[in-house]
Amino acid sequence: MRAAALYSAVGSLLLTTLAAAPAGGAPGGPAAPAAPGAAELRGTAVAAARARAAGVRFGACAAIPQAPAGLRCGTVEVPLDYAHPDGTRIRLTVSRMRATQQDPQNSKRKVPRQGALVYNPGGPGGSGMRFPLVAKLPAWKRIAAAYDLVGYAPRGVGGSAPLSCMDPAQFVEAPTESPEHPSEAYKQQRIARAKAYARGCAERSGSRLRFYTSLDNARDLDVLRAALGEDRLTFMGASYGTYFGAVYATLFPSHVRRMVLDSVVDPDPQKVWYRNNLEQSAAFEDRWADFRDWIARHDDVYRLGGTPQAVQRGYDTARGRLAAKPAGGKVGPGELQSAFLTAGYDDVFWPGRAAALSAYLRGDEKPLVRLAAPNAQTAAQAENGNAVYTAVECNDAPWPTDWTVWDRDNTSLARVAPFETWDNAWMNLPCAYWPAPRQRPLDVRTGPGELPPVLILAAERDAATPYAGALEMRRRLSGSVLVTERDAGSHGIGGGPNRCVNAHLDAYLLEGRLPEQHAACAPHPEPQPQPPATGSADRQVLRDALKGKGA
Repeated sequence: MRAAALYSAVGSLLLTTLAAAPAGGAPGGPAAPAAPGAAELRGTAVAAARARAAGVRFGACAAIPQAPAGLRCGTVEVPLDYAHPDGTRIRLTVSRMRATQQDPQNSKRKVPRQGALVYNPGGPGGSGMRFPLVAKLPAWKRIAAAYDLVGYAPRGVGGSAPLSCMDPAQFVEAPTESPEHPSEAYKQQRIARAKAYARGCAERSGSRLRFYTSLDNARDLDVLRAALGEDRLTFMGASYGTYFGAVYATLFPSHVRRMVLDSVVDPDPQKVWYRNNLEQSAAFEDRWADFRDWIARHDDVYRLGGTPQAVQRGYDTARGRLAAKPAGGKVGPGELQSAFLTAGYDDVFWPGRAAALSAYLRGDEKPLVRLAAPNAQTAAQAENGNAVYTAVECNDAPWPTDWTVWDRDNTSLARVAPFETWDNAWMNLPCAYWPAPRQRPLDVRTGPGELPPVLILAAERDAATPYAGALEMRRRLSGSVLVTERDAGSHGIGGGPNRCVNAHLDAYLLEGRLPEQHAACAPHPEPQPQPPATGSADRQVLRDALKGKGA
């Protein structure tokens, strides 16, 4: 899902209709549960045994500039195709910060080490290599004392057999359009672009393209567990990481020690991934409304209007001006929309984006250019992340192959949720023309006693992974417990600014203790209106260390 709400009444009704409609043109009809192959399960066991024997040779972290003392990196070898573990193998990059074993409240007290905590930030296409850096943050110090903090780049990402679908320089070409109600001519342009992108993935990756899937990510996780010398895995996944974490729990329930699923993807096989993306677009409309309401309440600072409707008019004015004359020659409506979509993931971004919009409308385009212009230095990373995102989602499940289905569903949804709908559709449209074989999603599910209790964390107004997904995950993983941050919408809440959420996270990871039933936390404080430079440094470090593509 693109790049983390409760639906409006109209949006909910529409999405209920869409969910009931057949995904016309999908290969083999609607997605149905599928059992994993016996050959792949045997191959995973073979690869895990090899990895346990080899271990991980940790050394300097060349891939992480200015890596702090104590951060070490290495690689783990996994099969490209688990059905043939003696065939082609690839290497996944891994990072680790050893447990400090020092009580943060009493430096003379040593705490017992509890093993490795493996983290995945989601995406698909996000790298967790910087995750161990959270050891510096106060909210993570107790966990960092007890656990080795382990991050890694999943297959295809970064240095882990990287995937590419096009020239990175072309991927970040700007300025771009972003029509909320596209013309027929524009739709045909995007169809042609989606077909070309899908062809590029096949041409650049060849026969290996089919092996970038959630099932393979789950198998890789088991090999990593063995390479770290862990009999049972302690895992924390955010966003898309919750989905393949749940796939892992379904495939290898006896290999799980503790598992935290933070900001949860709906695992219903009928929703992976086409309908999940429709629901995400509807949820972003509600979060965009939350942001506009916040700006309006701080009209004395931003002067964008005292109502959400006035703020929308200002945003629409900016879109029109940028279409006529891109800011800095690089920021058009598409770049503006991408920058403001990010604000839907975390309210820590609200002050900076509001300030940039306000400045632009008053004649100063520099803050908006700094915020939204593509960065040529990170073009390769951005293109790589998008390639992995596309490959995993397209490979994972059947998608409609008839353009009229996409056109019908997104045209209807854009009438009530225009903010993200069509941009989300264009991002996923290569899946309609995908050249590799499609899988059918695993029926994520565990019965009573099969899996240790899982901690699920969710914000009630999360846009990237709507709250209904957390409820569905709780139903499917027997014995799991859900902690909800009420009336809040940041995507990825564990270890963030909410002390109540963090208390539940610490209790679970450090003591194995869960609430007896569903628990709720009051929302974290809204951001104060201020320039970006005076924002929360800890929260920005947290976002940098934990960020994924944002399923």
